[in-house]
Amino acid sequence: MATTKVSLEEYLKTSYRPDVEYIDGELQERNVGEIEHARMIMAVLKWFVGRSQQWQIEVLPDVRVQVKAERFRVPDVCICAASNSDTHIVTTAPLVVVEVLSPEDRIGDYRDRIADYLGMGIHGVWMIDPATRKGWDCSTGNWVETAIFRLAASPIYLDLSAI
Repeated sequence: MATTKVSLEEYLKTSYRPDVEYIDGELQERNVGEIEHARMIMAVLKWFVGRSQQWQIEVLPDVRVQVKAERFRVPDVCICAASNSDTHIVTTAPLVVVEVLSPEDRIGDYRDRIADYLGMGIHGVWMIDPATRKGWDCSTGNWVETAIFRLAASPIYLDLSAI
């Protein structure tokens, strides 16, 4: 994709379909739109929505997360504390972000995205490949393969075999 430069103000007042990320003054498209990708996102959403009251969380798909002053990411699934008072965009570090890989995605392409999430203070950074049904916990900055994701010191988890 060719990058497009826009002001932060223009990005914040514009709706894109599908939404795009804003990285240091440039719009960046995200890979979305395939059935396998959508099905996995729906399964993850159902998992968390079904436990949202018990875990006191809010489950948000495709929401803008301001990770730095001039950087906005749009994770596939964002899990925030139910007490979060953010209104239009997420500015308080979510508990967990889940990214579902598309066939065009490369693990190396996620280096900056993971660094942004960790730099914001997000403790759960989880990646899922719907084609292989493999998952990686990237919460330490490393890709650790797992089938069961767990958020430390919390009841929050995601079991890939159950979705």
